[in-house]
Amino acid sequence: MGRKKLEIKRIEDNGARMVCFSKRRNGLIKKAKELSVLCDVDLATIIFSNRGKLFQYSSTHSIDPVLQRYKDEAESSTRSSEAKGQSSNSSSSITSDELLRDVERELDELSVTDLMLLQKEIEAAISQTRSAKTKKMIATVSSLREEEKSLAEENRSLEEITRKNRNARGKKMIVDLNVDADDQMTD
Repeated sequence: MGRKKLEIKRIEDNGARMVCFSKRRNGLIKKAKELSVLCDVDLATIIFSNRGKLFQYSSTHSIDPVLQRYKDEAESSTRSSEAKGQSSNSSSSITSDELLRDVERELDELSVTDLMLLQKEIEAAISQTRSAKTKKMIATVSSLREEEKSLAEENRSLEEITRKNRNARGKKMIVDLNVDADDQMTD
């Protein structure tokens, strides 16, 4: 027999809500432990009950190093976004050598897991870039083909007009010559 789909809304019954909280909290912590072991990641879970009781789990011996790392990362992210805003506004630009040194310094501080995640993100970004580039190239080729068709049609039209003009000039000359010849004969 299957389970009913549970509608996600606040559970009104206090006892049922506490039982649900306890079961889901334990399930969340179990999933955190599994993720930590399977993927070899540093992980911290912090849960406060509605009564203010703290529940926590850390894959390391203490939650403090994970929290410190989170704070450092958040500050670094804030600083880098501020630096990006300042560098885009300032007229001075960073050289590729300086950028490479900065990246190397930051990469030295990353763990193997972080480097693997970074590699996956870079590969995804490259894939998205290639996809966008391909779409733009296809659109450009399509546009150029339409323009080629239009120009070919215009060329055909101009050739037809030129051909008609040549024929008309030739006929006029023949008519003119015949008229002149007739006029000369009657004289």
